[in-house]
Amino acid sequence: MSEAHMALYRTVWRWHFCAGLVVAPFLFILAVTGAIYLFNDEINDVLHSDKRFAVSAGPHQPISKIAASALGGHPNGKVTRIDTPTAAGRTYQVYVTPDMGKPVRVFIDPASARVQGEYDYYYTLIGIADQLHGSLLMGDVGDAIVEIAACWGLILLATGLYLWWPRGVGILRALVPNFEASGRRFWKSLHGATGAWTALLIAFLIVTGLPWATVWGGMFRKVTAAAGVGYPSSVRTHGAPASTSLIVRDVAGGAAPWTLEDMPAPQSGHHSGHTAPGASAGSPAGERVGLDRVAAIVAERGMTDPYRLVFPADERGVFSAYTYPDQPEGQRSIYIDQYSGEVIRDIGFKDYGIAAKAVELGVQLHMGNYFGVINQVVMLIPCIGIVALSITGPCMWWLRRPKGKLGAPKSPAPTTLRNLVLITAGMAALFPLAAASLVVVWTIDAVFLRFLAATGRRTEPSL
Repeated sequence: MSEAHMALYRTVWRWHFCAGLVVAPFLFILAVTGAIYLFNDEINDVLHSDKRFAVSAGPHQPISKIAASALGGHPNGKVTRIDTPTAAGRTYQVYVTPDMGKPVRVFIDPASARVQGEYDYYYTLIGIADQLHGSLLMGDVGDAIVEIAACWGLILLATGLYLWWPRGVGILRALVPNFEASGRRFWKSLHGATGAWTALLIAFLIVTGLPWATVWGGMFRKVTAAAGVGYPSSVRTHGAPASTSLIVRDVAGGAAPWTLEDMPAPQSGHHSGHTAPGASAGSPAGERVGLDRVAAIVAERGMTDPYRLVFPADERGVFSAYTYPDQPEGQRSIYIDQYSGEVIRDIGFKDYGIAAKAVELGVQLHMGNYFGVINQVVMLIPCIGIVALSITGPCMWWLRRPKGKLGAPKSPAPTTLRNLVLITAGMAALFPLAAASLVVVWTIDAVFLRFLAATGRRTEPSL
């Protein structure tokens, strides 16, 4: 290897080392929780079979009776959403916000309208995995950390493939771990082979997950909306006054498809230029349409079970019905004026822009839904790969590092640093949080690692 190639190799190695050491624990958490969520229905069916499977047979009770039954144990509570049965023999899932305490999900037998149980989703195994996967149970800060980890995961893949690329040996040999080796050599061969086999699937998981990230996803939504390839441009102000700042995400309670989350929230009494019957212009308060009538309107529009029915959040809100099938081509969203019962908007997958369609398809593949069990198994492979890489990488470092030393690869030369500034600028355009974190890493590198070198506590490891 020439001196120039050796310098590049060390630079890439240092990037891979620093990123891996910091990001590996977070990627490990994302992989484990993601693997759990891949099988969320199967796990919930085992752990909560008494709630999820109906015990009675016969025709379904009116949805108004389902809602009333759910409030039986919460007389002063409020129903915010009802998920109709996903298949025959399944229960209704009613979202209830009690007058005191945390929201719960109540499971109702469709034929008898009897309560079969309830739980706080966020204290179930799937709920905890869901929260860890999205925000590490740390709110907005955790969401940012997850986004940074995902972006750096792409950098780890690129630098890792460069370091793994066979030099002097056949590629087929490099794809198989060296089980005859021991110590660091074995862990290095296992780490490299695992990464090579799973890199593309891991990259797919990261790319299809990024649209849900707050910063990157928000930026992507704005770009696709401005380009007219996101949510339908015809609904940007339809059914909402120009002064409203609410978007669908604010009122849908997580029920809406990704594509529609940034769409202006439809409003009752505004779409036709008048207020609800008996209401003043400033406040469209009036008598709400009956729940059974809402269900009938949805049925008249051809929407069948399963769907998610979200209740109006306030006096200006609407009833929102969403189908969210495993194949996104069947997605549909119906918005109904809560006073007149008029359908304000009926949006289907065909109305989405090309970028939105791609994202919705990617999300269902990411979650293991589109092709059923085969899809779940395929997406489990990169999860296992990330877990293996997150373990074998630190093992390599631990066996290689001199005792009592960090063992970080040599800092890149100043000329290389100038190139890295350009790379950072490019990252800032594509991955803003990752670029910001890189600046932090550089600062730590300049202050902390060089302090260790000056005090003799850091030595250069072998390749």
